[in-house]
Amino acid sequence: MARIKGVDLPNEKNIWIGLTSIFGIGRNLSETILKDANVDKFKKVKDVTEEEYAKIRKELDKYTLEGDLRREVALNIKNKMEIGSYQGIRHKKGLPVRGQKTRTNARTRKGRGKTVANKKK
Repeated sequence: MARIKGVDLPNEKNIWIGLTSIFGIGRNLSETILKDANVDKFKKVKDVTEEEYAKIRKELDKYTLEGDLRREVALNIKNKMEIGSYQGIRHKKGLPVRGQKTRTNARTRKGRGKTVANKKK
C-alpha cells in the first residue's frame, strides 16, 4: 500500500481516484497534480513506481493538505465564532451555516428529530 502525507492509498483504484483519499484533494486537483508530475492517471496505485511517487510528493508539497488544512479550517471556524459573525453564531448553535432552510431539513446539523407532544383540546 502506498503512503503519501500519512494516508494509505487504496491499491486497486486508479491513482487519480486514490489521491482523493487525502484530505484537501478532489478529482480536479488530483488530475492537475498527476499532469504536472507526468504520471498516467489511469495507472493503478499498486503499479506506480517509486520515482513517480517522488514526483507526486514533490507536486503535493505546493498545496496545503491533511493536518495543516484541517487545522486551518478549524481556526477559521473558531475565529468566526469569536468575532460573533453570522456564520460563527450558526456554528455555535449547531445549525446549517450556508443559508439552508431548517424548518423540515437540516437533520445532519440538528440531529434526530425531537417529538413534540400534542396539545389536548
